[in-house]
Amino acid sequence: MIRTLCTTTLLAGLVACSPAPEAEGLARVEVTQAVCRPTPNGRDITGCYLTLTSSRDDRLISVASPVAATAQVHEMKTEDGIMKMAELKAGLPLPAGEAVSLKPGGNHIMLIGVAQPLKAGDTVSLTLTFEQAAPYGVRAMVGQPATAPMGHGGH
Repeated sequence: MIRTLCTTTLLAGLVACSPAPEAEGLARVEVTQAVCRPTPNGRDITGCYLTLTSSRDDRLISVASPVAATAQVHEMKTEDGIMKMAELKAGLPLPAGEAVSLKPGGNHIMLIGVAQPLKAGDTVSLTLTFEQAAPYGVRAMVGQPATAPMGHGGH
């Protein structure tokens, strides 16, 4: 029994670190271009950006990171000529087969309460939780996000 439990626990840990095959009707999400900005001097917040493509309609419902007290999915929008940022409490929709980019000036992941300053070259672990797909572990590089137009794979 203990051997089975350990094997199950080990396998569950591996699923969180790599994409799971689509099984039992679950969506499969591909994550690319993950980057977090360095923390500004004296600040404990920063933004992270990535591109998500789900095999089926799904929703990114939460994000967690060991480097921050809180991680939230935020949207940026303009209302009455004023740029506003707010948490997407219902999550971020991921239409089947469509690349959904979290990028500067748009939807993004906000890390709040970053314990140690993040500098270029560091890596940040993020755990993405979806409504349907298995949790997905991502290692994002710390640096400046690519500013290439969509469709031009800037690295």
